[in-house]
Amino acid sequence: MSNYDYYSVLIKPSWSPPAWLFGPVWTFLYIIIFISFGKVFYSCLKGHIPAKTALPFALNLLFNFAFTPIQFGLKNNYLALLDILGVLITLIWALIAVYPHIRWAAFINIPYLLWVSFAAVLQTAITYLNHNS
Repeated sequence: MSNYDYYSVLIKPSWSPPAWLFGPVWTFLYIIIFISFGKVFYSCLKGHIPAKTALPFALNLLFNFAFTPIQFGLKNNYLALLDILGVLITLIWALIAVYPHIRWAAFINIPYLLWVSFAAVLQTAITYLNHNS
């Protein structure tokens, strides 16, 4: 079963966006992530900001990249819910950590924060609606 087939058979709330929307949204967000996270990692490597500032960014990337294999590879909504909450928590931590050092890197990630917040609510609903599956 392909990713689209798997996602299409899940029970979703009526306010769930169409599956085709996820690709363009994530493409836009990954551009933001590449620019801002890259700046944070570069600044840490150069010693311009404390190395501990990069920790939540690194953890966020791990949680972010783990979501698709968990949701669509393992087809495990419960682990996917825990993972998306990890993305959300580490993103909030990252934005708080970087704000005193590189403010624009915090502000540019507001669309990412909004989307991940929405995704966490959506994944919560999907997990609840499909809890017997």
